[in-house]
Amino acid sequence: MDASDWFLLGAPWDCSGSGRGEQLAPAALRRAGLDRLTAADLGDADCTISGTERDEHSGVLALAETVRAARALADALESGLHGRPGLRPLVVGGDCSILLGILPALRRHHGPVGLWFLDGHPDYLDGRTSETGETADMDLAVVTGDGADPLVTLAGAPPMVPVGDAVLLGHRTVGLDVGSEQDVARLPADLRRIDAASVADDPERAGQHAAAWLANAGRGAWLHVDLDVVDMGALPAVTYPQPNGLDWDQLTAVLRPLGRSPRLLGVSVADFRPDLDPTGELALRIVEVLDRALP
Repeated sequence: MDASDWFLLGAPWDCSGSGRGEQLAPAALRRAGLDRLTAADLGDADCTISGTERDEHSGVLALAETVRAARALADALESGLHGRPGLRPLVVGGDCSILLGILPALRRHHGPVGLWFLDGHPDYLDGRTSETGETADMDLAVVTGDGADPLVTLAGAPPMVPVGDAVLLGHRTVGLDVGSEQDVARLPADLRRIDAASVADDPERAGQHAAAWLANAGRGAWLHVDLDVVDMGALPAVTYPQPNGLDWDQLTAVLRPLGRSPRLLGVSVADFRPDLDPTGELALRIVEVLDRALP
């Protein structure tokens, strides 16, 4: 990873409002050396969430506070994009619904964009089908225009990303519980996807396919990595760990073609739980993968 190409922005965002651990990730990854892989560290956006009530109409947890957090993150990222021209952002969450702040900033700064979305879950529920109402259950749905109006309109008229300009990679499709099966079942037919087993079979080819699919999407594409795409045996320090995921080498291999795409606008990394990594070993491994996978 060439430090001269990147700036770092932390997003200590926990959509559950419970302080369960994801909000600690930016600090933990800095301690593991992530800040030394970038040219500038812009600190953390003011995007913490503490609400624990579900919106009566939409079923979304902490809806008003999430909207506030998304706007704060969008403003911080847009400021970084203007203030560090020529650098690409590396945004470290927090949970994966940090996309609700990232994509509005990209839309304002760049215009239309595509999205590579690596996640062990499709994140395509809504406030009624999600058991918890957490926006981490529905971020891909929201950014492609399916969800509560205050969320889908964060970047203006929805969608933030057309379904045809998004690619889902690494989601589990076997051995699922009822909630996860429902999540997969809600995926739109025109969403391009490569499931975990197919990525694991040939991760570099999967990354190449995903890169090619967005070769003409918008003004470029954003790469989002939810770390629960990694198998729970290799990375247990996530909120919703699952088996049948990628190992570290497979994750690195699928990321490389995306990281080296001339279309890449920036990267977000989410769902690391430092409270479940007492030795800091897993934080070091995450930083190592980013260093190896990104240009």
